[in-house]
Amino acid sequence: MSVACKCSGELNSRMDALLERYRGQPSALIQVLHQAQELYGYLPRKVLQRVAEELNVPLSQVYGVVSFYSFFTIYPKGKHQISVCKGTACYVRGAGQLLERLKDELGLKPGETTDDGQFSLEVVRCLGACSLGPVITVDEDVHARVRPERLSDILTAYRQ
Repeated sequence: MSVACKCSGELNSRMDALLERYRGQPSALIQVLHQAQELYGYLPRKVLQRVAEELNVPLSQVYGVVSFYSFFTIYPKGKHQISVCKGTACYVRGAGQLLERLKDELGLKPGETTDDGQFSLEVVRCLGACSLGPVITVDEDVHARVRPERLSDILTAYRQ
């Protein structure tokens, strides 16, 4: 999915101030990336290039850090973040079927966002609600004992 960077105005000014604070400090890479992602909601290519230049770090190293830590994302997140728990308890209770149904219904894979920007999908290893499995979260809402046939109704509630 190709999405234009929302790298303008106030966000750029705040990014400039952040980079000024850490200019020439390669050891601040993770901290700067974290703050940049808080600003933009993700890490656009232009931002990664600027971080590399200002911290004097090879762009390949910046991408290496971003791809290593699952917290970082180079894709914009949707308005609603869906997380499917694939921990052992949820998995044996059908989380794989939920994931397949979501992939079909939304037309995306984990880590992607729908074209309309409404939903992002991710897989997590455990949501800490093992006795309620299979579990998904949409934003901060926990949906327990979810069956594939309930997913359409759950998604409809967030589309409104």
